[in-house]
Amino acid sequence: MTPKAGLYDPLYEHDACGLGFVARIDGRPTRETVEQGLEVLHNLEHRGTTGSDPETGDGAGILTQIPDGFFRRECAGLGIELPGAGGYGVGVLFESGGAGESDCGGRLAEICAEEGQELLGFREVPVEPGAVGEVARSVMPRIRQFFVGRRGGDEMAFERKLYVIRRRLHKETEDSQGCYVVSLSSRTVIYKGLLKGRQLARFYPDLGDANFASAISLVHERFSTNTLGSWELAHPYRFIAHNGEINTIKGNVNWMRARESRLRSELFGEDLGKLSPVIAPGQSDSAAFDNALELLHLAGRSLPHAVAMMIPEAWENDDLMDPDRRAFYQYHSALMEPWDGPAAVAFTDGRLVGATLDRNGLRPARYSVTKDGRVVMASEDGALRIPAEEVVERWRLRPGKMLVVDTERQELLHDEDVKRPLLGRRPYREWLDKGEIHLSQMPEPDTSTRPEPATLLQRQRAFGYTIEDQRIILAPMAQNGKEPDGSMGTDTPLAVLSERPQLLFSYFKQHFAQVTNPPIDPLREELVMSLNMSLGPEQNLFDETPEHCRRVLIDQPVLTAVELEKIR
Repeated sequence: MTPKAGLYDPLYEHDACGLGFVARIDGRPTRETVEQGLEVLHNLEHRGTTGSDPETGDGAGILTQIPDGFFRRECAGLGIELPGAGGYGVGVLFESGGAGESDCGGRLAEICAEEGQELLGFREVPVEPGAVGEVARSVMPRIRQFFVGRRGGDEMAFERKLYVIRRRLHKETEDSQGCYVVSLSSRTVIYKGLLKGRQLARFYPDLGDANFASAISLVHERFSTNTLGSWELAHPYRFIAHNGEINTIKGNVNWMRARESRLRSELFGEDLGKLSPVIAPGQSDSAAFDNALELLHLAGRSLPHAVAMMIPEAWENDDLMDPDRRAFYQYHSALMEPWDGPAAVAFTDGRLVGATLDRNGLRPARYSVTKDGRVVMASEDGALRIPAEEVVERWRLRPGKMLVVDTERQELLHDEDVKRPLLGRRPYREWLDKGEIHLSQMPEPDTSTRPEPATLLQRQRAFGYTIEDQRIILAPMAQNGKEPDGSMGTDTPLAVLSERPQLLFSYFKQHFAQVTNPPIDPLREELVMSLNMSLGPEQNLFDETPEHCRRVLIDQPVLTAVELEKIR
């Protein structure tokens, strides 16, 4: 990733892109699924962009199931003996130091041994540098694949061990030796880079091999709106591809960091301490989202469950929502705040593949289902040419809703099918009725010993109101019932630096645009807007107990003096 320099800071990475997937409901790996995924990617190229070099894109990539037959043939030629399917993991490594300058492989072998797994060997990934632009070529990393054999445990336990190995290697070598693990899984493999969509298959000849087959192909074309492109920041990540922005990302990352001390997991055991920090520093919002989703899933929740926690529907003001569904979201809001912002997210663990939209539905996602059992989802309709007579269902994802293909059970699941099993996992409504209390229901405070209230003038001066505020802002609002209009330059210092008393509101600044596209009015869009919060101690994020929702609900984060007395 590009390091922090001047006014650029990787913490503010956002992008707006094109994404899609092709999946077979019957779970049968085919060459056609990979080719169609690449076709979708090619047709979404206009949703990406380039810089001064017209042949260097912002990033493109594809995630597929592990093509066992292909890797078995390739490894046999290298003298690497692979266990049976599912008994080994495939990793993809970007080494920015170049051949001979990095010891990623040496440290990786040590970590695998320390974690009780076996590093079987490495494979240099064939690439065609002439297929990409000059800028992309100048910063191209060395690209290798490695294979890790499973020693005991079931498949999910192995996935958790691979996760631990990847996180340890990242923490110990990325800064010093430029080691970036693109993916490491016994289920999926990723091919990506600083490319344009049409360049991906030419740059990676593997993707054109007749033996490279999968039942899932998830693709992404990146458009970085206010960032610099890099090989690492291309999508897909290990579990997701994302179009949009997570506007709450700073708060989300800080909350995940604050919760780490409370995390306990029987599944991870002592390995949990090796994962900190859960959100790797210096990443984009999409990568941070992927880090959190990965942890929630590997710690025991299903992938749709974890996604529903992080991107909930607009439940707060929807009086028509099913009470059980509302209780599910209300309970989980006590565990984790939403990762909010305009977003379309496609996700997969190599068995399930699906997509969801943010609560406002501000990014497009269309899907088609064919007679032969294919599901095609993309940022726009027509990304894959399908004759009309072959389509049995064509629609769009709705705000907060989810679509999932389960290739193991051979099912296409719409939102109701996905979430119905989640609603009954625990008695959420019962726990909420007994545990949560609204601030308005709490006893009124004893005001008999309160000091005499200050005069209005004293209060106005203490809180930073000026004569100009009264004359220009407050008076027109009182007289006309609407916000005053005006325009002039301002040289007002930051509130924190001012020597004069300031309004409380002046100390707050937004981290994203006040003018949204499309425009959103919190009054007209009341159904999807909420300032509701809950107060109470944080619990273990991996558990679900009645204690998690023993909290006080408030309507907004700014409390009056009387409300503060109630809480005391």
